[in-house]
Amino acid sequence: MALFVIAGILILPLIEIAVFIAVGEAIGILPTILLTILTAVAGSLMLRQQGLSLVTRMQNELNSGRVPADDIMHGALMVLASLLLLIPGFVTDAVGLLLFIPGVRAAIARFIVARSNVVIVENGRARRRDPNVVDLDEGDWSAETHKSDATDPADGQKKISPWTDADEKS
Repeated sequence: MALFVIAGILILPLIEIAVFIAVGEAIGILPTILLTILTAVAGSLMLRQQGLSLVTRMQNELNSGRVPADDIMHGALMVLASLLLLIPGFVTDAVGLLLFIPGVRAAIARFIVARSNVVIVENGRARRRDPNVVDLDEGDWSAETHKSDATDPADGQKKISPWTDADEKS
């Protein structure tokens, strides 16, 4: 992952410079500069317009007692889109404009969520969606009390922990 980020940091500016040169040769220097400024202004305006709409939807979700998970992801992607539009360059502008399209944002959000480890926090406690995970408090279990081969020094009998499997007890 780090290699991918480093390669992106090194390669993206080179691609942007090449596109600037090509666009500058095709339409001229002044129109190229104006187009770059125009995309930054458009990105700011789009973020303001769509951002206000998103904040309103999130507030409605919270007021109705639901977690605005989808809206949070869309908001993060819109912030990324606006940052890409503010960075001078046509490649970043194209990606930023694509992220402002709700369908593209939704597809990217689904892609990210499908590959994420989701932890639900309720009343200050994390609850994982994996049914095979048992969530215990610190006082519920310790390494000393969970030794399946531990024996009682008084009578030499094997201790049975409430956390062992039923098969181990017999």
